[in-house]
Amino acid sequence: MKKIIFQFILLSFAFTSPTIAQEKILVDAVEKARSEGFSGVILVAQEGKVLYQEAIGLRSFENHVALKKNDIFEMASVSKQFTAMMIMMCQEKGLLEYDDPVGKYLDIPYRGITIRQLLTHTSGVPDYQAVMDEHWDKSKVAGNPDILEYLNQYQPPMIFEPGEKYEYSNTGYVFLASIVEKATGRDFVELMREWIFQPLGMKNTDIRSPEAKAKVKNFAAGHIKNEAGEYVNANNFHSSDYTVWLGNRKGPGRVSSTALDLLLWDQALYTDQLVSQKTMELAYSPAKLNDGTRSYYGFGWELEPKSPLGKMVMHTGDNPGYKTIIVRYIEENKTIIILNNNYHPDMMRLVEAATLSLGKW
Repeated sequence: MKKIIFQFILLSFAFTSPTIAQEKILVDAVEKARSEGFSGVILVAQEGKVLYQEAIGLRSFENHVALKKNDIFEMASVSKQFTAMMIMMCQEKGLLEYDDPVGKYLDIPYRGITIRQLLTHTSGVPDYQAVMDEHWDKSKVAGNPDILEYLNQYQPPMIFEPGEKYEYSNTGYVFLASIVEKATGRDFVELMREWIFQPLGMKNTDIRSPEAKAKVKNFAAGHIKNEAGEYVNANNFHSSDYTVWLGNRKGPGRVSSTALDLLLWDQALYTDQLVSQKTMELAYSPAKLNDGTRSYYGFGWELEPKSPLGKMVMHTGDNPGYKTIIVRYIEENKTIIILNNNYHPDMMRLVEAATLSLGKW
């Protein structure tokens, strides 16, 4: 996730005539994306009411199965906001504190790191995937205990001192899920179902194993172009292998969901159903670095305090064959959700069009 995403959206407002018709902007963009081969679901809502939803493309390119609006997609890093919520719920239950040292919960070779720094990607911990890629037996499926074991065994150095700067870290969110398990004595996946998915009625949302996903008829497979320029299942590519041999990891990804389920999640964040609004305000606050400057990533959310529609929080996801995004204009309760299953370049153009349409609806 890069600041360029925000700039892309903000510039769209700056250079677009205010007289353009409302939803026509989005409809035209969707039709253009359709003609250029985009595959996915687009949802735009205000105050929880769906203003626009469309499914275009294919659930399976090999079998020519059309996508439906309620098909299930891999969320990739959009999952991080759920992991952050689990930490926030633990904090409200008195099971941990944001400024607790990570070493209080996990045996890791890195010192001086707090839970807050893991949440905000300011911890400086190294990339676990590089260590696992080099040393792990890929005929086996690794989970968090394996990742922690290998980080202890090979001890790659810290990237920077805790709190020095922001650098996006999947390792940090592996640690967070493991901290939840340590603090609660419960399995992270089971607890997420019990604390979040089931109470919110997110019936199509789960953390699924590859075997479980294969049994879900309406699971939208991720697709990448082969050498012939044809879309094929991303699992056929070596670049996707890590989603299999790291298939039991918890925290940085692996939530799969639908656009409508994500809207349920979005709306619950305006209430006290999961955590208090005071806690949510903290989640939407920038991190303070060691030198006193701010880093605009909160607890599982990228932040833009002054978008044309007020304060914006968002997150993207990127897995082989998938691009996902949720954009929330929290002062106006406006939401954009786009789930793409053929890694298409039109993704951000659709976000731009959806944002422009919301500004005029």
